[in-house]
Amino acid sequence: MSVAVIDRNDVVLRGRLSAPAELKTLPSGDTLVTFRLVVRRPEPRTRGQSVDVLTCITYDRGLQRRVAAWEAGDVVEVEGALQRRFWRTPTGTASVCEVNCRRGRKVPRSSGPAVATA
Repeated sequence: MSVAVIDRNDVVLRGRLSAPAELKTLPSGDTLVTFRLVVRRPEPRTRGQSVDVLTCITYDRGLQRRVAAWEAGDVVEVEGALQRRFWRTPTGTASVCEVNCRRGRKVPRSSGPAVATA
């Protein structure tokens, strides 16, 4: 009896934009927007918190326009898939792992902590 394997590659991140997004034109002519998210990683066995700085990209034109309006420090949430991208360099092939985003939104800042009422 064989068991069906269903692959899944879904990434959801919420963090702060570290710097404004960058627009790049690839040798193929495609446009790519790249940005970095700083995401806290709580580690219960150590004091304090660590952060990950994760590279995100998008080829989606609508999302590229929204990302261009985001500013450093904005809290954003993105959805996409982890991918490894390859390209040629004068010294050989290079690669990078990044999150290829298909959705993204700026997370509204809360007006403050919620207050319980009796």
